[in-house]
Amino acid sequence: MASLLLVDDHVLVREGLAQTIARACPDWTLIEASDAAQALSILDAGADIDLVMTDLMLPGMNGFSLLATLRERDPSLPVIVVSALGDRATVARALRQGASGFVSKSDSGEQLVRALRAVLDGDIYMPSDKRPQAAGNHGAAASLHSLPDDFGLTQAQQRVLDLLGQGRSNREIAESLGLAEGTVKVHLSRIFKAMKVGSRAQALILLSQRRARK
Repeated sequence: MASLLLVDDHVLVREGLAQTIARACPDWTLIEASDAAQALSILDAGADIDLVMTDLMLPGMNGFSLLATLRERDPSLPVIVVSALGDRATVARALRQGASGFVSKSDSGEQLVRALRAVLDGDIYMPSDKRPQAAGNHGAAASLHSLPDDFGLTQAQQRVLDLLGQGRSNREIAESLGLAEGTVKVHLSRIFKAMKVGSRAQALILLSQRRARK
């Protein structure tokens, strides 16, 4: 069971998304907000939200500003952008500002549900043709198979750990993966917990030991 907050100023869009989610995941709860201010009020009231879905073109505070505000308030709360703007630059900007996923309004309901499940599981979701290209990204992808697979990490966490093992800073990891630094910090916190270590140094030592055994 998951509790989702949907932020979109178009009633028909909200109704359509709500019906899609209800058909695929009837045990999920969906709360609707027509703008950023209402969404923040819902969160301030103490609603137990597992994931936020937001449009970018909102009245008042736009989706990018809402993303920034949510990241400041609770970096661990995942946000998926659901927008009619699906160009590569917009996707990259949304991820840099902390989005955990991006779904185009032209995508299918099946893609939306797949994205929601992936992000709720701790992954980053975006269509493969919209992935931002960044320096060093190919090297990171190529070396994924060298990572230990017994920590129970998600694919997103494995990508972060791989770059950490290359000695990258949080900022460099964020730039390589097209993420916000706050998102990287959240991933690292979960990685350290899974590895039962308390620092980057301890994680690197353990990673080196595991690789040496292979």
